[in-house]
Amino acid sequence: MNDETARQIMERIEKLTHAVESLGGPPRADNDITRADCFVWEPKRAWLQPVGKPNRIELSLIKGVDHVRDILQDNTERFARGFAANNVLLWGARGMGKSSLVKSVHAATAALPDIAAPLKLVEIHREDINSLPGLMAILREAEARFILFCDDLSFDHDDTAYKSLKAALDGGIEGRPDNVILYATSNRRHLLPRDMIENERSTAINPHEAVEEKVSLSDRFGLWLGFHKCSQDDYLDMVKGYADHYAFGIGEDDLRAQALEWATTRGSRSGRVAWQFVQDLAGRLGKRL
Repeated sequence: MNDETARQIMERIEKLTHAVESLGGPPRADNDITRADCFVWEPKRAWLQPVGKPNRIELSLIKGVDHVRDILQDNTERFARGFAANNVLLWGARGMGKSSLVKSVHAATAALPDIAAPLKLVEIHREDINSLPGLMAILREAEARFILFCDDLSFDHDDTAYKSLKAALDGGIEGRPDNVILYATSNRRHLLPRDMIENERSTAINPHEAVEEKVSLSDRFGLWLGFHKCSQDDYLDMVKGYADHYAFGIGEDDLRAQALEWATTRGSRSGRVAWQFVQDLAGRLGKRL
């Protein structure tokens, strides 16, 4: 074998090696849970990406949802202290603070002095639900407790990812790790569109069993916390809470009038609309939030 032939063979071997490595995806990341309190799951690298500055507000600023706030906080504190707690589905009206509440409750609970272990928040995107078993395997071995958070969780027609979620929550051989709990938000109580459920009822050989199989996903969540459209008084309380916290120094009557005008132009009232108004007002007043 001459030198040229040997060189060509080595080049082919190198190309084949690169091809095989690319099929396996990027290398597995080194997950250090001490880097942050909040992470985003990246399944392609099996990596918990640290979030240095989480997007959240103080728990005291979340108004109009006192009842569900207290339930979620109690459940989270019990979990953080090593006691039994439930998976939670926060469902209902858009913009009423479901995801904000999860992040704020986590921050408040993680700061408690008597928790059993560091409390971390890990966000998993809806499209990555199928990677839950791999994520659970990583979290199971970690010296911390984890709130696994999926925002805006729902499933559409011909979407089978909900089966992975059901197995990860309760149905698998190993089940959910003791140091992991799942909090999900959704606009749908059963996580599936009504017409999808009705279609299963009308086309299945056994309609009752078909529907039960679909809606049983939400049954994996021990707590259902409902969020409903807020009243005008609740909306104004939200605005006033923000204005007082950030010391806007604006008269109550003027604040009320501007807040109501803002809601009228938006055609809705919610925690999100209240925050958007406060951002606009802060900008006009030259205030930083």
